[in-house]
Amino acid sequence: GVALLGSAASAAVAFAGPDRLVYDGTFAVDPATGAVRLVAVVSTLLVVALAGDELRDHLRQAEICCLLLLGTLGTVVLAGAHDLLLLVTGFLLASVPLYALVGLTRTAAAAEAALKTYFFGSLFGIVLMAGVVVLYGLGGETSYAVLSTSLTGAPRGPLTVATVAVVGGLTFKAGAVPGHFWVPDAAQGSSSFAASFLTTVPKLGALVALYRLVMMLPADSRAPLLIGVLAVSSMTLGNLAAFGQDDPRRLLGWSTVSQAGYLLVPVAVAGRTTLALGALLVYLAGYAVTNLAAFAVVAALPQRRTLASYAGLGATRPWLAAALVVSLLGLVGTPPTAVFVGKLAIATAAWDGGLAWLTAAVLVNSLLSLFYYLRWITPLLRRKAPRGAEPGGTPGPIRTAAAQASGLRVAMASAAASLALGVFSAAVWDVVTGAALR
Repeated sequence: GVALLGSAASAAVAFAGPDRLVYDGTFAVDPATGAVRLVAVVSTLLVVALAGDELRDHLRQAEICCLLLLGTLGTVVLAGAHDLLLLVTGFLLASVPLYALVGLTRTAAAAEAALKTYFFGSLFGIVLMAGVVVLYGLGGETSYAVLSTSLTGAPRGPLTVATVAVVGGLTFKAGAVPGHFWVPDAAQGSSSFAASFLTTVPKLGALVALYRLVMMLPADSRAPLLIGVLAVSSMTLGNLAAFGQDDPRRLLGWSTVSQAGYLLVPVAVAGRTTLALGALLVYLAGYAVTNLAAFAVVAALPQRRTLASYAGLGATRPWLAAALVVSLLGLVGTPPTAVFVGKLAIATAAWDGGLAWLTAAVLVNSLLSLFYYLRWITPLLRRKAPRGAEPGGTPGPIRTAAAQASGLRVAMASAAASLALGVFSAAVWDVVTGAALR
């Protein structure tokens, strides 16, 4: 906790500093890196607080803390990578800790989820490295500063193959199509704090890494069209797959896939509008706290493993119910939450960037997502659970009252942060865009 707080303070100070390249020009210190660093360490701090007694009494406490810190560091490295080799390093550093975190609960579901995460991570890591090799062969360098000029005039075929490979590899970390297969299983089978971490923090670095990649490629690259198609595919598949889910964790897993689609929208218009980077960073911050609020509620109620079992929560646990309503309506994009501002920003950026069809896709999918979020909210208003839907025994360890209290505290803090970022969105937007355009 002390290390994370110190990193957050350092990130806030560095955010106001000048843009520069460090470590021999391989790492960018700029508003994008600063914003991701700040959001990532605060998110990880909330995850540690959410773990509560579950982490304090765990036999592998030190290892878990180390894995969380290494995963967060990998996210920051991904976000600031200005060199292809550092991009690969960040990808591995952000991926390997996840494999262990997913399998911590030692259940059959966790083992399956860990294997899926490992196999897909290995596959997409190889694809990413293959694309890096082709880009190096075409540009003769790994530095983005050199590649941005040396790739101009490169053969269209090999450049397209390399772009598809690198983008495809990074979709694993973003949890977007086609690298999304592991997300629902990992969200459902892993421990509460691991699920909240892996569906939130890795996305931050991967999406900024994709943004830097698009900005580095030649202006006539097909990357914007590719990412636009992946954005629509992710948001649509995530929403449609969530319709029939009855397990809250699995529903949230598919929800994160759809959210990755929304977050890819400003990446698709990178370089076409000055709104792109600001929209991406504002949405990332809003999504992080809103998603953590939803997972914190689930963590505080481990025995409620169906949507129907949440019936009567509004009467018995009103504060938890309020936090859940704020988070779910926030993920839809309801004012005055932070995600509403984020969706408004990305839709405006897509329109301003000349991709009106992406704006339409955001609006349509936001309406579609309302259905399955309301399926979860509606039972909260009932006086009691219907017969056969009462909470009962569930897989995994039963959390203590102290640990459930930590879930409540994190849920309330995250929901309040989501509302605060939405209410004070003008100030947040001015800071982010002002720094980005500095």
